Amino acid sequence: MAPIELAATALGLASVWLTARQSLWCWPTGLAMVSLYLVIFWEAKLYADMALQGVYIVLQLYGWALWLRGGDDGGRLPVRGARPLELWGGLALATAVSLAAGASLARLTDGSLPWLDATTATFSLLAQAWMSRKIWQSWAVWILVDLLSAPMYAAKGLWLTCALYTVFLGLAVMGLRAWRQEVRS
Repeated sequence: MAPIELAATALGLASVWLTARQSLWCWPTGLAMVSLYLVIFWEAKLYADMALQGVYIVLQLYGWALWLRGGDDGGRLPVRGARPLELWGGLALATAVSLAAGASLARLTDGSLPWLDATTATFSLLAQAWMSRKIWQSWAVWILVDLLSAPMYAAKGLWLTCALYTVFLGLAVMGLRAWRQEVRS
């Protein structure tokens, strides 16, 4: 287990825990985590996940800005449900992109587990985009991503990252409950 993976894991746990509690501190800890994972996934030849970390850097900054001043009149951004077009359009787009990316990775790279790598990366983007806008369904997508990612990382020998995504699964369930409760009240 590399020290960089240990640091990324600790930052990841803190970031998701803070996100479930809607703390602005989730964004700087998330930014540090994804920066470290960019390097980790490059070394593991999980190229879709590596590229995803680059996009996450941008999405971390975007989410931070939205959570800080994205609500009505520049106030706190409220948790909400996805509109039908956001929900079904997002899921359809993520499915199409994951199929195209999986095919490309399988044909054009020496990537490991290209289809699974592409699927987890693509649906992670959808979840992160929805998370940035405080759409509660983002947690349901994170649950799917965590269920797929943990075995993928185990197959690559990234045991700490596998354990992290297993813990992320529990935190995603907690986040889903908390954010749905907020929408209901």
